[in-house]
Amino acid sequence: MTALLQVENLSKRFRGLKAVSNVSFTVPEGRILALIGPNGAGKTTTFNLIAGVFAPDQGTVALKGRSLTGLKPNQVCAAGIGRTFQIVKPFGHLTVEENVLVGALAREASVETARREARAVLKRLELDDQAGRPARSLTLPDRKRLEVARALATRPTLLLLDEVLAGLRPTEVDRMVDVLRDLNRREGLTILMIEHVMRAVMALSDRVVVLDHGEKIADGAPAEVVADPRVIESYLGAEALG
Repeated sequence: MTALLQVENLSKRFRGLKAVSNVSFTVPEGRILALIGPNGAGKTTTFNLIAGVFAPDQGTVALKGRSLTGLKPNQVCAAGIGRTFQIVKPFGHLTVEENVLVGALAREASVETARREARAVLKRLELDDQAGRPARSLTLPDRKRLEVARALATRPTLLLLDEVLAGLRPTEVDRMVDVLRDLNRREGLTILMIEHVMRAVMALSDRVVVLDHGEKIADGAPAEVVADPRVIESYLGAEALG
């Protein structure tokens, strides 16, 4: 299967601290890959290296064979990568629709065309009934879905999701899982997700990559990875054996 995203030997240090060390993986087109590991493992730093927030000390990032290494975030977005952030910060004074409109304007010069695109995205995320509300008035689950909607409005080829399920109740997790599964299966959207909610990881991902102290310690099918002794010891805990 063709690799949409190729990450090769990524490394990044911050004042001597090894945040990411020689991390390599691929994300096949049309698949969902989960990036998991304990806090401080280097997951979000890896996202930031892919998205152009930081330049890697070494290694490369390529999308569809095109190098993204050293590009700025807006250039990475234009190349086809959309992302969410772990801490959601919508434009609180703007409406829900206007927040998504900002994302749509990354692709559309016409405000009216971008507005139609934003409304279509809101409908897919089941937020169309809240389009006119100020974003600051949304509940956490709805702010999480708005974060996904803003990224989707940029029409990404690859969507990076940084803990979009964090803080959600089980029923809310299930609802978001259904949305993400639908985006992947019906629209063919490729997804790379950082997530700690393991039941969602198991339900959604085709493959799992595990980081620990900045290094990749496992890469494989979900069932294989969760049975790996190194993953159990460093992240899942002994209860995962039971």
